Amino acid sequence: MTDTKAPTRARVGPLLRRAAEAEAATWRSLYVWARRRPLPLGPGDEPFGYLGVVKPILGIFIGLSVVEIPIFDVVVTHVVPWQPARWIVLGLGIWGLLWMIGLFASMTIHPHIVGDRGLRVRLSWGIDIFIPWTDVEALRKRYRSLPSSRSVQVEQEGDRRVVSVSVGSQTSIDVLLRRPLTFDLAKIGSTPVDELRLYADDPDGLLRSARGAPASTTVSR
Repeated sequence: MTDTKAPTRARVGPLLRRAAEAEAATWRSLYVWARRRPLPLGPGDEPFGYLGVVKPILGIFIGLSVVEIPIFDVVVTHVVPWQPARWIVLGLGIWGLLWMIGLFASMTIHPHIVGDRGLRVRLSWGIDIFIPWTDVEALRKRYRSLPSSRSVQVEQEGDRRVVSVSVGSQTSIDVLLRRPLTFDLAKIGSTPVDELRLYADDPDGLLRSARGAPASTTVSR
């Protein structure tokens, strides 16, 4: 007899592992950020953040969570006769608040890095791509608004494959590659990429810090 549940288990397993990794990484980021230690940088490394475009949104969500916790506590206490319900709702509220702060922390402690050997493109804890300068043909400042809110988006522009690592549905720097490269991103598979686009709060500063990579400041949306 064919096991019809096997395909479902095959899909659920990786999803559960991914969820567990995300949860652990969020709490770890919160702990590291709370300690206020300097970012671990190598000689010549320069960090460039990307949180600015979503900081107001995260701030609103965190603020709403702070307000909602006591409100729900009062409502549940006076409406639900079951006493443990209050502690369950309170625990979920505090967990949600800390999780949002952990997301903020993970984006803060994992900036893009410009180094002597290359460019390290990151997004929170889940995306970490290193591109050697020898593989970079040019860097261009160009603001783009993307149609989707997904953090990783793939486009086919003629015979060229472009991957965007976006923040708030935006990118601000195009990285043109000398040759197609394969990146370790689960969502795009193993197909080589011709161009990578990313968002940085200070694209001008990142372009000035690039070692040996031609840079231009074309600005458009």
